[in-house]
Amino acid sequence: MTTQNIPPDRPLAPQQTAEDIGLDTMLRPQRLIQFTGQERLKDNLRILIDAARGRGESLDHVLFHGPPGLGKTTLAQVVANEMGANIRHTAGPAIEHSGDLAAILSNMRSGDILFIDEVHRLSRPVEEILYPAMEDFVLDLIVGKGPGAKNVRLKLPRFTVVGATTRLALMTAPLRARFGAVYRMDFYDQAAMEEIVGRGARILEVPIEPAGTSEIARRARGTPRVALRLLRRVRDYAQVRADGSISHETAVAALDLMEIDHLGLDDLDRRVLRAIIEKFSGGPVGLETIAASISEESDTIMDVVEPYLLQLGFLERTSRGRMASPHAYEHLALPMPDNDPRGPQRSLFDANSGK
Repeated sequence: MTTQNIPPDRPLAPQQTAEDIGLDTMLRPQRLIQFTGQERLKDNLRILIDAARGRGESLDHVLFHGPPGLGKTTLAQVVANEMGANIRHTAGPAIEHSGDLAAILSNMRSGDILFIDEVHRLSRPVEEILYPAMEDFVLDLIVGKGPGAKNVRLKLPRFTVVGATTRLALMTAPLRARFGAVYRMDFYDQAAMEEIVGRGARILEVPIEPAGTSEIARRARGTPRVALRLLRRVRDYAQVRADGSISHETAVAALDLMEIDHLGLDDLDRRVLRAIIEKFSGGPVGLETIAASISEESDTIMDVVEPYLLQLGFLERTSRGRMASPHAYEHLALPMPDNDPRGPQRSLFDANSGK
């Protein structure tokens, strides 16, 4: 996953960073049974895999979509392991020319899996090469130039394309139609997050109490990549300022020091909400205006901040712009405007936040 537009030193950014790469490989599950959460998706994927293996065929083309950090790349590797297939990794922005894709496809073998991250960023010429490859397993090449140019069609072995995207709407309709199985990945619940943190602690050989596990999981925004990154930061804190083990008190102290509150909001999230509430009277206000008011990139707000705020119900998207919801006012302990027609509401998170 690209790391562009990520604010420096932001532990809650769901995009992969250079620090994550090595440890992510070690912490990733290798089999479907080891993969935590996404139960409905796993059931559907298990049926797809078992049916393909039972028929002795290659897997149908699969597309995973959803916010970053939820395990789309991990699932692609799991699919390859379950199918006993070789997997080749690439990304949409890395395939700049149709010849680049042709070189990759011509080296595919029967049953291989081609994983394309950020598949929505493929260029149109590259997509035109990919369509017949996915549908008819052929590669159409133009040899020569001018009047002497001719089309050469090469047969390809049956292979599987596994795509991953955080922006399903940006994919062209013809490309989406080539994927026989499309699965959405959602944020993880508390129980799944606790299991992910506990598994990560065991692999990293970090002593951790159940209450410490729960605290890290609660503040990880339902995103495994964020949870594992927070686990590493709390481990560092425990090593330097505690006895090396992660208790509830240690986890709270470490996460408070990083300015991550009990719902997983950090300084950037709160700055966005406060800008909407205090500078623009709660909205509606345009995305570019919000970005300018807090000196951040609009892409950062849209890709990194908004998804979780929308999930919490703290932010509303309207045709006129973004608006802060009553829950955002309550979380920040700010008074609702007297003229707001929505009025005060009881927070959806009262029961979960112990209020």
